[in-house]
Amino acid sequence: MKACYPGTFDPITNGHLDIIERASRLFDEVVVLIMVNPRKTCLFNSEERKQMVIDSLKSIGNPQNVTVMIGSGLTVEFARKIGAAVIIRGIRAVSDYEYELGQAT
Repeated sequence: MKACYPGTFDPITNGHLDIIERASRLFDEVVVLIMVNPRKTCLFNSEERKQMVIDSLKSIGNPQNVTVMIGSGLTVEFARKIGAAVIIRGIRAVSDYEYELGQAT
């Protein structure tokens, strides 16, 4: 099963890497999807963020079933386009859970 882990990753954190590592053990394929949002001001451009993610994957053993892509538009449409059956989300606080619950319903 293919999973998609979307985010801005500006920059990637140890928390992101933890989620990627766990997901790589649960799914056949994990696509780390660096989303471009014209309404967000990022420190790094999308290509720089992609390279940071690729470089950071080395610290978790460079899982062979993880790929990094750049996308834009609606995450769910991109996930459908690449054949992902699952979208992975990280939750840091109760407010994140409430937001994600609203997105899912």
